[in-house]
Amino acid sequence: MLKKLIFILVGIAIVGFLGYNYIYKEHRNIAEEEAEYVVSADMLVEGFMENPEMAEQKYLNKAIAVTGKVTSINKNNLTLDNSVFCQFEKPVEGVVLHSTVKVKGRCIGFDSLLGEIRLDNCSILK
Repeated sequence: MLKKLIFILVGIAIVGFLGYNYIYKEHRNIAEEEAEYVVSADMLVEGFMENPEMAEQKYLNKAIAVTGKVTSINKNNLTLDNSVFCQFEKPVEGVVLHSTVKVKGRCIGFDSLLGEIRLDNCSILK
């Protein structure tokens, strides 16, 4: 009886440990990841317009680098070619309106209402 109780307690401890590690695993650091795809803003938009399902399978939740012309800048975000919205965790510094930049971030999808592709956890590449 005592062995059975110890076996059950050890089993519960193992399941609890695995569950805790699954729920509270480390967050991704997109800035340190290598970009899986390097594309221009125009090519990225074209891919989502032509075949949204295939583009989502290819780019969704992946680190990608996008090159484009800055058409809008706010405190923590910017827009490339009026079609790729890039969200930064820190304020955007050193970027000039109408300049060409390369931004790396995680693709979180296509906003059909605004017609924009959205990236988060972005950083400016030199």
